Amino acid sequence: MRKTLQILPAITAYFFALLFIYASISKMLDFENFQVQLAQSPLLSAFAGFISYAVIISEVIIAALLCIKHTRLIGLYLSLGIMVSFTVYIYIILNYSDFIPCSCGGILEKLGWTEHLIFNILCVLFAFAGIYITQQKLEGNLYNTVVRSLVMSLVSAGVIICLFLSSENIIKKENNFTRRFLLHPIIEDKIFDLGINSYYFAGVDDDKLFLGNLTAPLILTSVDTSLSGSSKMMVHLDKSDYKFRNLQLQVKAPYYYLYDGSVPIIYRGSLGDSLARTISYRDAYFTQMVVIDSLRFAIRTQNGQNRHYTLGSLNLSSNSKVQLYPMLLQKQIDGVFDSDGKLIPGRGSSNLIYTYSYRNQFLVLDDQLNLISKLNTIDTTRRARIQTSQLSDGRHKMTAPPLIVNKTITAHQRLLFNQSNLIGKHESVKAWKKSAVVDIYRTDRQEYLGSLYIPNRKENKLSSMLATEKYLYVLIGNELVRYKFRTAL
Repeated sequence: MRKTLQILPAITAYFFALLFIYASISKMLDFENFQVQLAQSPLLSAFAGFISYAVIISEVIIAALLCIKHTRLIGLYLSLGIMVSFTVYIYIILNYSDFIPCSCGGILEKLGWTEHLIFNILCVLFAFAGIYITQQKLEGNLYNTVVRSLVMSLVSAGVIICLFLSSENIIKKENNFTRRFLLHPIIEDKIFDLGINSYYFAGVDDDKLFLGNLTAPLILTSVDTSLSGSSKMMVHLDKSDYKFRNLQLQVKAPYYYLYDGSVPIIYRGSLGDSLARTISYRDAYFTQMVVIDSLRFAIRTQNGQNRHYTLGSLNLSSNSKVQLYPMLLQKQIDGVFDSDGKLIPGRGSSNLIYTYSYRNQFLVLDDQLNLISKLNTIDTTRRARIQTSQLSDGRHKMTAPPLIVNKTITAHQRLLFNQSNLIGKHESVKAWKKSAVVDIYRTDRQEYLGSLYIPNRKENKLSSMLATEKYLYVLIGNELVRYKFRTAL
């Protein structure tokens, strides 16, 4: 027994040396994946770049100290500290995290998190035993051994807790473009074959999805929200001798609307009635429109003086039908392409949302077009990266391919779903090639909630999406796919 106690510190030292060497080599051999996993950690996301190197370097240094007799005690104290850190890390993940990632390498990856916690606790006790026996040989003072071990443990635990608190704040409110992918936030629920790939979402009510068709703009298609069947209606216009450029459909029950802002004209028809009548003609030219109610519309148009994109309202019941709000969209370069984006309704609320295409910002407006807030997406593109020139007639032309930041968007209640076009820090390039990435934000405050993947289908990527209380509907190629939220919005 006495001999066993004498060699226990050496056994402990070599055990931890082998453990740390094995763990560090495993991480180095699969370093990219290690960084990706750390970036998903609810404790370390914001510091994944620094910590991925720090952990490996620390493990190698501690292993070296443990192998040298004169520095073995220091190595044992550091082993205690790092194992306490890992233990506290796992405890917080198991008790305070909405999802559980994995950032372990080698055979430890096969352990469940509870088993891993037990393993770490045993390692902490083992390290303390090695320290105690070694310290007794040197000075025989139990009090000093306990105090030093306790200080090392408290400092290690405190560092992890501080990292957790600061990382959560950075990721959600001051994000440095580190995505956190939620654990199975959506589940593929049902698929409906539409036959062709030219559909877009025109609206939704309680039991039907409404689709427009880019190649057949006068056909309104409705699909049961259960994706059990569909029907088509050919819309007839009361007057149609116009040269339409971009005739589109939009549904807000109990009406559907057809419009082409380049003509400019708006038709309205009752759902179930194929005749659409003109309700607005030459009231306003516009490039985008959102139905607020049967007589009020939010539009994006161009200012007649400088041709800059401008948001405005069209109220058919008012004497002054058009009102512009030139201060809403902020010019950075040319006032046109730099302000380009998408105007959508915030379904489930009365708000409107305008998301810039080439910069990391979106605007939240009420139905009177009063600005509620300016919020940011997590990428770092604050200024549009575009090159344009102005033609002799005043029009602007793009002279180089732009950096697109935000692509497809949908909103429901206080959430915005934004398909990003930019890869973040420590993300898998392979995953990006196989999927579309959708980031989720609050619209009532600056807060990033997480991200999810929408897998490609037969090399077709997401083209349009629509969120409801329980489902996320997406159009991919010629398929309408329904994903169920694990938790209702």
